[in-house]
Amino acid sequence: MRLNLKDFLNENQDPGAVERIAERLSGILMAGEDAVYIAVQKMPAVTISPDCVALTSKRVIFFRPKHLGLSMEFQDYLWKDLSASHLKEEIFGAVFSVTTIYGVTDKVDYLPKAQARKLYTIAQEQEEIQREWRRERDLEEKRAAAGGVTVTSGPGPAQPGQETPVVPRPAAIDPLETLQKLKALLDNGLISQNDYDQKKAEILTRM
Repeated sequence: MRLNLKDFLNENQDPGAVERIAERLSGILMAGEDAVYIAVQKMPAVTISPDCVALTSKRVIFFRPKHLGLSMEFQDYLWKDLSASHLKEEIFGAVFSVTTIYGVTDKVDYLPKAQARKLYTIAQEQEEIQREWRRERDLEEKRAAAGGVTVTSGPGPAQPGQETPVVPRPAAIDPLETLQKLKALLDNGLISQNDYDQKKAEILTRM
């Protein structure tokens, strides 16, 4: 899939650098993954092959050209594996960094401040999505543990533009079936008539 360069030149990014990164980025996008933003390093001196940061709907990707741009090294981090993002503005540009839940930190410095702020804003939005997803997963696991139900791992939180996955709920208990079981217990002498009448009244109030 070829990316539209105009979508990534909103904060005066270097068109040449964006074009090079977009070409490589389009070749590594996963199924259902969309490119969201590209920021380009701008050092005080002339930068022939600047580092870049690309944000997608699923990852943060750091691109670092090597050997005067003849080769490219990149490191990617899934949003669900990130614990925090950081922005530090300095005299010459800004530093954008991310920290994973495993304690790994990665960064790019000398980013134009407008681009770094955009990176940080998008990252903060993603952090909120991930926190909410983790909170819901924790609640589901606690409910499952309390009810003896096994929860299978889902694909992760929904990304912008995608439908929110539906988590199956335990089937509701059939009150008629419960009454039949209670009647069987009464007939077999396992509960008293008084116990049966009390339970029957409770069930009927919920129907």
